[in-house]
Amino acid sequence: MTAPQTDITTTETDSEALRQRALASLTTARDRTTLLTTCVDEPDLTAQHSPLMSPLVWDLAHIGNQEELWLLRAVGGREAMRPDIDNLYDAFEHPRAERPSLPLLPPAEARRYAADVRGRALDLLDGADFHGSRLTEAGFAFGMVAQHEQQHDETMLITHQLRRGPRALTAPDPEPAPPFTGPAEVLVPGGPFTMGTSAEPWALDNERPAHPRQVAPFWIDTTPVTNAAYRAFVEDGGYDTERWWSPEGWAHIRGHGITAPLFWRRDGGQWLRRRFGVTEVVPPDEPVLHVCWYEADAYARWAGRRLPTETEWEKAARFDPATGRSMRYPWGDADPAPEHANLGQRHLGPAPAGSYPAGESPFGVRQLIGDVWEWTASDFLPYPGFGAFPYEEYSQVFFGSDHKVLRGGSFAVDPVACRGTFRNWDHPVRRQIFSGFRTARSETG
Repeated sequence: MTAPQTDITTTETDSEALRQRALASLTTARDRTTLLTTCVDEPDLTAQHSPLMSPLVWDLAHIGNQEELWLLRAVGGREAMRPDIDNLYDAFEHPRAERPSLPLLPPAEARRYAADVRGRALDLLDGADFHGSRLTEAGFAFGMVAQHEQQHDETMLITHQLRRGPRALTAPDPEPAPPFTGPAEVLVPGGPFTMGTSAEPWALDNERPAHPRQVAPFWIDTTPVTNAAYRAFVEDGGYDTERWWSPEGWAHIRGHGITAPLFWRRDGGQWLRRRFGVTEVVPPDEPVLHVCWYEADAYARWAGRRLPTETEWEKAARFDPATGRSMRYPWGDADPAPEHANLGQRHLGPAPAGSYPAGESPFGVRQLIGDVWEWTASDFLPYPGFGAFPYEEYSQVFFGSDHKVLRGGSFAVDPVACRGTFRNWDHPVRRQIFSGFRTARSETG
């Protein structure tokens, strides 16, 4: 799809095109869910591999329950299939740490339930009217459910990374990329640009509405910070030098004995990491992964730089200085293709820094979409004119200084849940997520 942003809604409200897009998105998500929940035995599905994560079988039934709630009940007006399990799979009723103690559906029953819901949802899709309410307009509810499932697929992939034991997942490595020889940073000029979206039909509430922002000129890294660059920080005593850290960050790393990115360990003169059950040498040219916001912030201080704000990040990713327009993606308005970005669990790790020249922004910034989620300096806050939809618990309850914004998506994110406007957020202590970062500086230093 290459129509300009203002035409996206008009193009995709064609009922048959919407039906096919919704079907493809739901099918892709379910195929991935199936892969993530059939590659291990039942004990691994029911175990809690980390108190930070749910058992995989909880995610599986929760996916089905949310699909029933929003498609069958809210859109289709159907009677509840399993009202007795609504509370069990309400993420706001039960913290992750207590979910293993709940009377969860066993794996076979969870699969049957999710499959039964999906069959009925596809029947509903066959005759869906994509007009009449905000929930059904342009197929929003179907897109929301597909994005929700893909978000849980990413969560389940994180659980696979935390899981101990032999490798359960395989995928080809990213294509080798020639060494990046471009500039280390580029200047993004100051001035206004349009942030957020009011035109993307499946955009979620926190991405809305489109609104003007004024940005001072700034420099931003052309690629994410690499393992080699971050290793220099580690070996320069970065984790032992208080002045690089915020007070909260220093207290956190000292209190938890953190001395390197999660899954790294030193073995003699080299650094090793564990990735999906395999121990390997840390590749120097990949973007650093599994660092928390405090670590990203400390590295930036050590490097004489800072993290970009969320507004700066989005201007670097979406603004086209030739037209003065904000695009859907760094490369334009076309949906992501394999040459643009590393998305959708096509690989099980990031590509080398500087990959995907076809996906760079008009400023020459690469890998703004895919590979690693990028921490920004910003708290997760609503845009001017924000309205919670279709429920407050998706975004509104998380607004505030407790959560920092991440942008761009990772190799674990499906394209349906990744846009130039997409906003992720998490606590600044989180490291199990597929998070990295790039740095910035003001024009004057």
